[in-house]
Amino acid sequence: MDNSRRSFFKRGVQAVAAVSVAQLIANRVAYAADVPHVDPASPQASGLGYVEDAATVDKAKFTRFQDGQHCATCALYQGADAEWGPCGIFPGQAVAAKGWCSAFAPKA
Repeated sequence: MDNSRRSFFKRGVQAVAAVSVAQLIANRVAYAADVPHVDPASPQASGLGYVEDAATVDKAKFTRFQDGQHCATCALYQGADAEWGPCGIFPGQAVAAKGWCSAFAPKA
């Protein structure tokens, strides 16, 4: 009986963890829809060379840029698999997952 009780609690903890992770992912997706998107023309964004599509980066001006870099692969991007997500550089705003700025730092 002790073994079945232990299994019951183990499955319960696993179920709670799964629901918590699902809620966290749902909240991140909802976050991007609830907050304003970064305006590329704003002083901070334009100063960092932020663009919503990394394919449009001015490679002559931003020589650090390398093909394949975009916000979704940056350590500062906190979005889940979504089109828009939060970034540590632009608090309270969402950046495009396909975007790029000169603060790009590759994920480890």
